[in-house]
Amino acid sequence: MPDRDTYAGSQDTEQTDLARLTVAVDAPGSLPRAVAVLGSERAAWLGDRVGEGAHVPAGMERYLIDLKLPIGERSPLVTFSKAAYVDVGPAAHTDDTVTVELSWRAAGMAPLFPVFSGHLTWSGGRLTARGLYEPPGGGMGLVADRLMLSVAARGTARWLLGEIAERIADTAEAT
Repeated sequence: MPDRDTYAGSQDTEQTDLARLTVAVDAPGSLPRAVAVLGSERAAWLGDRVGEGAHVPAGMERYLIDLKLPIGERSPLVTFSKAAYVDVGPAAHTDDTVTVELSWRAAGMAPLFPVFSGHLTWSGGRLTARGLYEPPGGGMGLVADRLMLSVAARGTARWLLGEIAERIADTAEAT
């Protein structure tokens, strides 16, 4: 199944300054490997854990990473990076699905960058990020997002999912 991205503007949300985002990529591997990558081995794709303070939502772990936006499909000519706080909740799983709560926001100059909150789910060899994000600039930002910035939100989410999918595939080959 090909990668799939969807985007819906504020008409699909209760709050007018939010947009829905769903991005999915292939992530072949076993359920135990997906549980490990999204749970105990998450530092492999997130890096160093930071912040035990009051600003970290209850039950979440915070990581400081560089989120990337590659420009171009195959061999990007340019990649934009932005330091971001990524908060991840505990991995919950059933017989065939693993889900973690996931959010991110810029580590600096936060009002100029989108904020995402949602869930990351692995099921049947597919990895999906689904949630809401708030484009910068309120209502005007949402208009700009509809015109162009949603490309950045989808591209960044697709990059992050690709990184995680590689870890699931790598560990699947090791077992």
